[in-house]
Amino acid sequence: MTKQEISKLLNKRSLRAQILSALFFPLAILYHELILRIFDSEFTSFFSAGLIITVLFSLAGGLLISLLLDVIPNKKVSRIIGIVLIAAQTVIFCIERGCRSLFGLYFGITTVSTMTGNALGGFGGFVWSGFLSIIPFFLLSLIPLAVFIVFNKVIISDKPNDGAVRISMGSAAVVCHIAALLMSLFGGAKNYFTYDFTANNAVPNFGLGATLRMEIEYAVIGIPEPELGGYIESNTFSEQSNSSDSEPAVDSENSEDSSSVSEEPKVYGYNQMNIDFDALSAQTNDKTLKSMHEYFKSLSPSQQNKYTGMFKGKNLIFITAEAFSPYFISEELTPTLYRLTHEGFVFNNYYQPDWTQSTVGGEVANITGIIPSWINGKWASAAAANDYMPFTIANRLSALGYSTPAWHNHTYNYYDRNKYLPAFGYDYKGAYGGGLTIPSEGCWPESDLEMIEATVDGYTDDFINQGTPFSVYYMTVSAHAEYNFGGNDMAKKNKEIAQAAYPDASEAVQAYVASSLELEYAMEHLVNTLEEKGIADDTLIVLTADHYPYALASGNTDYYNELRGFTDTELVTSRYKNSLIMWSGCIEEPIEINTPCYSVDILPTLLNLFGLEYDSRIIIGRDIFAENYDASEYSSCMPLVIFANNHGQGNSWITAAGVYEASTGIFTPNEGITVNSDYVSRVNRLVEGKVNYSKLILSKNYYKSVFPQGFEP
Repeated sequence: MTKQEISKLLNKRSLRAQILSALFFPLAILYHELILRIFDSEFTSFFSAGLIITVLFSLAGGLLISLLLDVIPNKKVSRIIGIVLIAAQTVIFCIERGCRSLFGLYFGITTVSTMTGNALGGFGGFVWSGFLSIIPFFLLSLIPLAVFIVFNKVIISDKPNDGAVRISMGSAAVVCHIAALLMSLFGGAKNYFTYDFTANNAVPNFGLGATLRMEIEYAVIGIPEPELGGYIESNTFSEQSNSSDSEPAVDSENSEDSSSVSEEPKVYGYNQMNIDFDALSAQTNDKTLKSMHEYFKSLSPSQQNKYTGMFKGKNLIFITAEAFSPYFISEELTPTLYRLTHEGFVFNNYYQPDWTQSTVGGEVANITGIIPSWINGKWASAAAANDYMPFTIANRLSALGYSTPAWHNHTYNYYDRNKYLPAFGYDYKGAYGGGLTIPSEGCWPESDLEMIEATVDGYTDDFINQGTPFSVYYMTVSAHAEYNFGGNDMAKKNKEIAQAAYPDASEAVQAYVASSLELEYAMEHLVNTLEEKGIADDTLIVLTADHYPYALASGNTDYYNELRGFTDTELVTSRYKNSLIMWSGCIEEPIEINTPCYSVDILPTLLNLFGLEYDSRIIIGRDIFAENYDASEYSSCMPLVIFANNHGQGNSWITAAGVYEASTGIFTPNEGITVNSDYVSRVNRLVEGKVNYSKLILSKNYYKSVFPQGFEP
């Protein structure tokens, strides 16, 4: 053996050492993915197709990192890069675990970076409590970093791997990646890999590492548009427009037996505009827009009814209440909220789904009548802020001379409210430099009562003295988490009252009730002001939640079940049942509404109540009062509550016929209802279409393409 051959042999590492060092990064990534999956057992089944895909993507990504670090000549540089990568990986996994613990969601890195400054500046105590809740995960996640620090010179040796080992590493990475890619593109979660991609949907199905890669890729090329075929079909129930052979709707309040009166029953028209969808299709080469025009043309409009125009010319106060839930309301503790939820219109079957977008998702649903989706990794509100939104109630009423002020009693530009609320038609002011000043600035959270006290006299006096009608919007904050008596100033303020009312409850429930009492006091002041000034009959109050108080369900104990007195999980529709308040002094007796409805239905319902022209086909929600449907029959204008991609389980839904739970794949019909064998499959297609076209309305600025010159009321 020559001297050169001996030297070469001495410089070589054993094959075993090379393999072990090559596997460190794949195993480190996989370790983080597995503990993330284990800690997420409430939402994610550990053993599923998603586990196999996650393993394959982790091995592929880790092998690629090992290979790249091995080929860098300067091993000190390789080790520095290695420790940075492992540390960054640890931080990212801990952040995502914290998001899942606090919000029940995984967020994209873009969203996390946007939220971080807001969160730390706005409610650092809430974030700190979230960190405390993930300490076990945090400690476990440090193990790969500790191993690398101790053994970095072994993992990245001064002696490089053999060429054959490098080829094997590269080949294995390619094979694993292709296998995972094929399973992702053709498996049951393929929509989450493409057009339905969000971090919350992707992480359980593909792993956090693959999710980060997709987020970067889609930030550059854009998220693929959904496949739009198969959503247009004829309906078994009459899909009428204004044809002469349609069954007229009868005004049930005024109708009597035909033998006693000779008057014809009242025939109602439809909430439908003269939109030439065929002409719009002919004017564009965009295949997606063509499909949208064809789809919306195929839908049935909702029919007007006895409530159409009931509040024409009257005032509106619209409130999105932070973490509102009806389960703390009682006649003794919250007399005003009890009154508002038991008088006026009483909606017995109302829901506020989880839109995976925290408060802004609820706001978009409430205000726009569109299912909020992630648009290229951003909140739906970010897309809507740049769109033409002619049908929001503020934009419609401001064109008729209404004042449209809006207020929020926390940081005015939080979630970029200063951008999207003006797009929705509001003259917006918020706290901390945004034009609203209240005494509780500096507290967390701030007082809803103080916000009402600071603002209500302005617009009510303008109406009384100058005749200026108003369409007001409030976004409250007092019931925001965290729910304890240490970090929540509104909970501390009302602590004694809540503890007296709930003496045996946990601190979390007591604190939630205490903070929610501030909304009760705000509504008491608001209603008293309207009644004292004699304008309660001229004003409609609308109030609903942005989301249920999900922070009560974070951690190891689901305190929301304690508050309500029954048990379910976030995977089922009952978790999202809530209250919709529509109250006015002019409604003398409660009007019970049992129709299934949800937050996306609020806008078209208000447009109908205020007698405003709109086209119900191009708003995803429906007028709750429309009656042109048969409960047992499929139709595109039937009541439909959609829980879009509920925690990665698929689309759950509720109709007048029954409930479909995506987590089980089971449809349960209501008592006395029988549906056709294809009912569930047809509704599933309808639901999928509404979810996809909601996203496209915002991403394609669809209303601008329908009304290129603007819309004149």
